[in-house]
Amino acid sequence: MSPSNLVIFALVYAVAVAAPGPGVAAVIARGLGRGLRGAPAFIAGFLVGDLVWFTLAVLGLAILAQKAHVVFVAVRYAGALYLLYLAWRLWIAPPRPLAEGAMLRAQQPLEPFIGSLALALGNPKTMVFFLAVLPTVVDLKRLGIGGFCAIAAVFCCVLPAVLGAYTVLAARARARFADPEALRWLQRGTGAVMAGAALAVATR
Repeated sequence: MSPSNLVIFALVYAVAVAAPGPGVAAVIARGLGRGLRGAPAFIAGFLVGDLVWFTLAVLGLAILAQKAHVVFVAVRYAGALYLLYLAWRLWIAPPRPLAEGAMLRAQQPLEPFIGSLALALGNPKTMVFFLAVLPTVVDLKRLGIGGFCAIAAVFCCVLPAVLGAYTVLAARARARFADPEALRWLQRGTGAVMAGAALAVATR
């Protein structure tokens, strides 16, 4: 795979990751609700999900995976339910500034990872990219081990950078809220956004 094609792929993928959708909405809402706490594990779930879809596409199994309707629907609803759970936690959480440290119930790293992984595997935007857009940028039939590793490296660089930027900006926006009542409405607003993202995942 030529360096120019790799750059083109990186740009196309960056646009796809940054495009508004349930995943981006979840990242922003989580950043507004929890700050940077648990963000690496949450973003890692999206990264692994994209790598799984990419591997399936290279192996020619993406369409087969899509046709496994029951499994696909189950994963999609699991992601939607996780978003609803996060929305509920944001709605009922006491309004505490990030500086106080005790924002929300502490999460094990595996919890946000599994939730975002399910969301990535069931997100229609991700599936469309790997089934329709990816083959127009990369010749999957001629992709060797080196090309596969190069594209996987692009995933590992681009996705954390884009979603990490969203998270940092959201956390900084939250840090500006000092009034407890304003924080309460911020959390409830982000909870409502996350619930909307869950609805979008479940109904597409």
